[in-house]
Amino acid sequence: MELGRLEYLQALVTEFQVTDSPEAKEQVLANLANFAYNPKNYEYLRQLQVPDLFLDTLTEDNETLVEFAVGGLCNLCLDKTNKDYILEANGVEPIINCLSSSNEETVMSAVTTLMYLTTPQSRQQTTALPVVECMLRFSLSASRRLSNLATVFLEDYCTPLQVEEARNLSKHTAVGIPLPKD
Repeated sequence: MELGRLEYLQALVTEFQVTDSPEAKEQVLANLANFAYNPKNYEYLRQLQVPDLFLDTLTEDNETLVEFAVGGLCNLCLDKTNKDYILEANGVEPIINCLSSSNEETVMSAVTTLMYLTTPQSRQQTTALPVVECMLRFSLSASRRLSNLATVFLEDYCTPLQVEEARNLSKHTAVGIPLPKD
């Protein structure tokens, strides 16, 4: 007998919660992140509190789990209900924290997620000065993917004034979020 979509997703969530194996957790979270790509799954994933599971996982020490969690959030926030939920759950700050990851995929997903989460209400948070400074650094990255994405962020989500302010601040500080390793 074939499991229904909800039951299958529930089994994945349960497995994530009960397994002690880091490899199994990574595999399950990768699957959940992939399922978050399909709009048919949004309602089920909300019922199963997967957005919270992804948000909670952003603070894990396991870099692979963080990569899949931010990827899952990136997939989910294309939906307005999910976007609103993530914003209301104070999800922007832990996503911003992912910008300091040494994993380029995590950083790429975090930047993209911040783009998707930017609304007139959230713009102040998603384009805060430290984020704009970070995007300026990323725009200089040797990674073409990262530099292009950061440039789009700066051009499409930030005001020229924000970019100028971040540039001026960057000139006066040596401290910053390091670039991810390739």
